[in-house]
Amino acid sequence: MALSEWMFLGFNISVSIVAASHALFFKRTPQSALGWIAVCLMFPLVGPFFYFLFGINRVKNRARKLEHKSPHHLLKAKSSSAAHDSFCGVTGFKDSELYTGIASVSDRLCRLSLVDGNRIELLRDGEMAYPSMLEAIKRAKRRVFLSTYIFDTDGMGREFIRVLGDAAKRGVDVRVIVDGVGEFYSIPRASTLLQREGISHARFLAPRIIPPMVHINLRNHRKILVIDGETGFTGGMNIGDRHLVQKAPQRKRASDTHFLFTGSVVRQLEQAFIEDWSFCTGKALVPTKGLPLRTGEAVCRAVIDGPSEDTQQLSKILLGAISIAQKHVQIMTPYFLPSNEMISVMQTSALRGTKVEIVLPEQNNLPYIQWACNNMLRDLVPYGVELYFQPPPFVHSKIFVVDGSYAQVGSANIDPRSLLLNFELNVEIYDQDFSGRLSDHISAAVRRSKRVKIEKLNERSRLAKTRDALVWLFSPYL
Repeated sequence: MALSEWMFLGFNISVSIVAASHALFFKRTPQSALGWIAVCLMFPLVGPFFYFLFGINRVKNRARKLEHKSPHHLLKAKSSSAAHDSFCGVTGFKDSELYTGIASVSDRLCRLSLVDGNRIELLRDGEMAYPSMLEAIKRAKRRVFLSTYIFDTDGMGREFIRVLGDAAKRGVDVRVIVDGVGEFYSIPRASTLLQREGISHARFLAPRIIPPMVHINLRNHRKILVIDGETGFTGGMNIGDRHLVQKAPQRKRASDTHFLFTGSVVRQLEQAFIEDWSFCTGKALVPTKGLPLRTGEAVCRAVIDGPSEDTQQLSKILLGAISIAQKHVQIMTPYFLPSNEMISVMQTSALRGTKVEIVLPEQNNLPYIQWACNNMLRDLVPYGVELYFQPPPFVHSKIFVVDGSYAQVGSANIDPRSLLLNFELNVEIYDQDFSGRLSDHISAAVRRSKRVKIEKLNERSRLAKTRDALVWLFSPYL
């Protein structure tokens, strides 16, 4: 072999060893580390190249650098120190073993404190949510902050852009964050139309060729709308005609739930937006001044989670809540690929007599998610976990309720993409009345759904079982 060939071979081996070593020391699960090590060593140059693109989480370091330059870094430090045992000062918590148990877990994980005096309203589908959101924007006096994953530029998307533009023209500080990948769901892109209207906007980790940056997984999946620091919306709903279930085409329509908040928790939604704006632009925004009005009795907390956080907050809080549940766990989610730890805690809860109900779509808009899910359901059904497939339209809601008293709503699904790879926002709700209404909402869905039987899972053809098992192998990346 010529000297140049030896040098090329040595370079290949060196790059593969360096990439494999990085995976060994920085990947936090044996499966992930072993997988990337095998790819890097078995496919010289190609393996390290894909590891460089998809295997390294650069977001955490970048986010930490940005937050140290921004005023909200001080807010985070204060919130972290104040959060511990914050429920002790909230009315009614000492009387509830469930509340104190779950709050003890989330207090030690979250950097924001529990806040009381909140009111929540459930908004079903775009027919209820969009008019309420648009009216709030029209009433805005000082500022409008909007963040969404998918911002379609169909009829409803253009109506939002028009109303946002009108608000900006009358002097309201309007700022919009669109996800750099999510905006490609529709052409023209929302950012193009926002720019035409003169609306301040930012694209979250938008793909680019020069310099190259491709973050397929690390998406901003949060849905936030905050008006004047007083009214907030969050939930699972994107912006587009697809959520108008009475009008959208059959194959596109997606039923969903969104939530209107007033009270102290709105400032936490605003803080999440401010942090994302700083992340995208490097520029800080000043939080709304003054104390928020007390509008209700619900105790809430925004759980801001993502790859830039030190702990997997949402996953651990959900695990803790399921393990503490005494009577009933209800989950409604469109995408269900739980971790082994969550499968185990669901199995254990069902075995000790807690009723565990999980409601999934009968027809998923992402078939490969359904295939992987089918392969995993056999680990739950035999243990007494009750799984239901609800009929069309496709239901995109993400709701979690424990004992009819504690709830979580927001953007996160029960899958690796939400709990490990995306930037998400959920809201904890400690309120028996509202949580009870969410419990009734899920129970109504159960009554019109088909229960999954182990016999039906076993009756699948060998070809279907093989397909489901093969797709399931890639579930950490779906």
